[in-house]
Amino acid sequence: MKKTVMKKKGRILGGALNAALKLLLIFLIAYPFIWMVFTSFKPYKETTIYPPTLLPTHWTTEGYVKALEMVDVATFLKNSLIVSLTVLVLQYLVIVPAAYAFARCKFRFKGFFFGIVLLGFMIPQQVTFIPIYLMFSKAGLLQSLIPQILPFISNAFGIFLLRQYFMQIPEEIIEAARLDDAGELKIILRIMIPMARPAIFTIGLLSFISSWNSYFWPLIMTTKDAYRTLPIGVAMLNSQEGGRLWNVLMAGNMFLVVPILIVYLFANKQIRKAFAYSGIK
Repeated sequence: MKKTVMKKKGRILGGALNAALKLLLIFLIAYPFIWMVFTSFKPYKETTIYPPTLLPTHWTTEGYVKALEMVDVATFLKNSLIVSLTVLVLQYLVIVPAAYAFARCKFRFKGFFFGIVLLGFMIPQQVTFIPIYLMFSKAGLLQSLIPQILPFISNAFGIFLLRQYFMQIPEEIIEAARLDDAGELKIILRIMIPMARPAIFTIGLLSFISSWNSYFWPLIMTTKDAYRTLPIGVAMLNSQEGGRLWNVLMAGNMFLVVPILIVYLFANKQIRKAFAYSGIK
């Protein structure tokens, strides 16, 4: 009887400790974002007081108005959308056929070529940017959105993840489609893509976030604000007027973060399905 009571108390204590640790983790992750949101609605004087406060005593959109005045947010936002969405579409055109070929087609040196794709995991952008920069410079394409798009139309991680997903689709389904005279393109469009929708959503979200948050590449490939993206515009808020206007900076970061949150809200279920189905933890 005592052992049963002790076990029950142990389970209750363990459950309470587990819940407390989860709440602590959620707080540590969410607090910086909450602080950013509230700070963006504070007047400047309130952002400099000590000790700092979380909630603003006077709610104002001063930070947003000043951010729009200091930099051309509309142009930076438009460029970010063009770059991110174009990269996303072009990546799908490359990733889906490549993943299908590595998963279901037989050809010579398939393992060798797949190994070359996996090398993309190991080579950082900072190693390859010099030859790519020189190539676009000789082509006269630096002052445009093209050098921010073309180097990213292939995604090694996307090919790897989608290949693993395609390999889990039963071969019998594909063979049945071939018996009905379905070609490879029809199999990809009618069978593989619908069954791999969670993985495709995941790849799309990760690609969008990577392109949207990219700072290094637009910075080195352009010198004119007309072709730069939103992360550079937000960074410019930090260097103007000789000081840090925290409410303005946080308002700029809100412009940067909110679109990603919106995209994630629509895609989060598909992402969980993708990693659960593929066995990736």
